[in-house]
Amino acid sequence: MVGERDLLPPDRIPRAAAVLVGVVAREEPQLLFTQRAAGLPVHAGQISFPGGKRDPEDASPLATALREAQEEVGLDAALVRPLGYLDLYITNSGFAIVGVVAEIAPSYALTLSPGEVADAFEVPLGFLMQEENHSVEMREWAGGLRKVHHMPWRERHIWGVTAGVLRNLYDRLYAE
Repeated sequence: MVGERDLLPPDRIPRAAAVLVGVVAREEPQLLFTQRAAGLPVHAGQISFPGGKRDPEDASPLATALREAQEEVGLDAALVRPLGYLDLYITNSGFAIVGVVAEIAPSYALTLSPGEVADAFEVPLGFLMQEENHSVEMREWAGGLRKVHHMPWRERHIWGVTAGVLRNLYDRLYAE
């Protein structure tokens, strides 16, 4: 699934990025999320996966996701076992995001980078993979309306690109 593809101008080349869709290997598998710091200039306070722009020295989307997870939350790459890639997700803000699905050892410990991340938390994978917990809303953006995925969980709201990547995972696992 490609998100919001028709909103990116045809002459604009998206910038490469990757996020870590980290499945914490607990009895009930969990996904690891972050809440972005309130003082960030863009997407402040939003729920996201660890990840970001690909640096020239990153050999692969996996390298990008692992580097960003280490920078943002101090996740030790030795505790991460790559499982595969999701389909490319193109954002209207000009990013081509690869979701890197990986298993995270439940013994992980995090050290949050306070300038980037306000919190890190887990959400049950089973909850996120129930279609009734997925919704699509219309939101105003750049003078028009666009479809935005949304998945509320407790007091948090997973929406936008993060929810779109989750929908990508759902489609990969359950599409017929």
